[in-house]
Amino acid sequence: MRKGEKGSLVVYADRIRRTETDADTGEQEEREIPFLKGYTVFCVDQIDGLPERYYAKAEPRLDPVRRIEHAEAFFAATGADIRHGGNQAYYTVTHDYVQMPAFEAFRDAESYYATLAHECTHWTRHPKRLERDFGRKRWGDEGYAAEELVAELGSAFLCTDLDLTPEPRPDHAAYIGSWLKVLKNDKRAIFTAASYAQRAVDYLHSVGSPEKTKGMNPPAECLQQAAAGQAQAAA
Repeated sequence: MRKGEKGSLVVYADRIRRTETDADTGEQEEREIPFLKGYTVFCVDQIDGLPERYYAKAEPRLDPVRRIEHAEAFFAATGADIRHGGNQAYYTVTHDYVQMPAFEAFRDAESYYATLAHECTHWTRHPKRLERDFGRKRWGDEGYAAEELVAELGSAFLCTDLDLTPEPRPDHAAYIGSWLKVLKNDKRAIFTAASYAQRAVDYLHSVGSPEKTKGMNPPAECLQQAAAGQAQAAA
């Protein structure tokens, strides 16, 4: 580690299982205990002396204006009703479809797919899918903010899974920051949103990558996980 370098904090969230004995009945029961653990991480360019493979340069990527075949296939396989036209991207739960501007309206292909991933994460909230409801009543309230955090994190997770690297932009950070301000009284808001986002991404993978889940019923599993998560959040 080079002298004077500063690391970045990352947080790992998980659960541990613990068996406890009921003092009154003597019966044993298992319960899950959520925990958070922080780590300080450094980039390879802050460290000297690592094996050469850690310093390998990224291979040139394809022309960014071209459509990305595996991303096209993934979103098509989800079965989401994706429409194109206009200058806004949104999901309407009432009519259950995703609206996107034309592909050519985006500055590069990966920006298009990142936006589509955001809207498809919203698409998972429909009652016939994960039935995710934070009690949103109007634009900008806490329920709205929570859902937007889920969608933005879901987009980030999906982009990683699909090997997409949209150019980070200051407005993305500002977008997340604006909703965190709405949820400022909930210190766990970002972790709760990340948990729901992961369930949404798991669901999209289960319907968008059927070859990975052959012989299983992943959507049902995701619904069960989502229901358990919502019950726990409400407790």
